[in-house]
Amino acid sequence: MSEKDSPRLESGSRPRVAKVLVVDDEALVARALKLGLDDEFEVDTTTSPQQALEWLTGGHVYEAILCDVMMPGMTGVELRDRIAAVSEEQAARIVFITGGLLLPHVRQWLDRVPNTCLEKPIDLEGLRELIRRRVRAAWRKADSAV
Repeated sequence: MSEKDSPRLESGSRPRVAKVLVVDDEALVARALKLGLDDEFEVDTTTSPQQALEWLTGGHVYEAILCDVMMPGMTGVELRDRIAAVSEEQAARIVFITGGLLLPHVRQWLDRVPNTCLEKPIDLEGLRELIRRRVRAAWRKADSAV
């Protein structure tokens, strides 16, 4: 749902719509997550961790970032580390998603970062609630900074 598509409030203003980024090298997974979340959040997707890095270091801000762990070229943890060098706040908003949680090298990667990790297949309603909590926290922090 884009901001222009969101309904207007009685005051004429539009309600805030949280922005979510999905980074997964499997286009079908990225598209499925977008379809599952798009009615509540503004969802951008990319199959390229490099593209995500460019967006996140170039000023795009997301309240939640869903990121696959095992991707060719750059792992999700490497992406997180590169984002953290520019914005620790955005790096903290990453939620890893993986189908390889039992693989020892994946466990090692994830054990060294504080981010939440969800195992595929994803429980969509549980994911929505996690994103809602993240959004509320991000907005509270932003509002208190003003």
